[in-house]
Amino acid sequence: MTIHIAEGDIAARTRSIVADLRFLEGPLLPILHQVQQEFGYVPQQALPVIAEELNLSRAEVHGVMSFYHDYRDHPAGRHVLKLCRAEACQSMGGDALAERIKALLGIDFHQTTLDGSVTLAAVYCLGLCACGPSAMLDGEVYGRVDEQMAMELVAEARR
Repeated sequence: MTIHIAEGDIAARTRSIVADLRFLEGPLLPILHQVQQEFGYVPQQALPVIAEELNLSRAEVHGVMSFYHDYRDHPAGRHVLKLCRAEACQSMGGDALAERIKALLGIDFHQTTLDGSVTLAAVYCLGLCACGPSAMLDGEVYGRVDEQMAMELVAEARR
């Protein structure tokens, strides 16, 4: 799935977002979140606009955007399935769970199924360390994910 947005439109919409949020303390993260909400990802064309408007270097904006795994530089599928890859979840079978889900979807981390239904993301803590392995589907968190629940999550995301 490819989404084409005119570069001028990206710049104008990004400038509007920055204008609305620039007066927050530490506005860069909220601006990046709002840009991603607006476009479904953070277009590369938005980064120099944000840098210029906040008087930051392009490298600073790119560094923040690329540091946080929650920001995407390409459109996601209709559903986003996040799997915790932190040590606590790995120790509870997270590696085997990840391999099973990748096989069920036919994709690897940071990829989207060919039909555009699911993007698989690796994250490094969902805050359920005592209930590992954990996953998040479209913002809803699941703990103690076993093979049966993994199949249910994949089926849900494929709808």
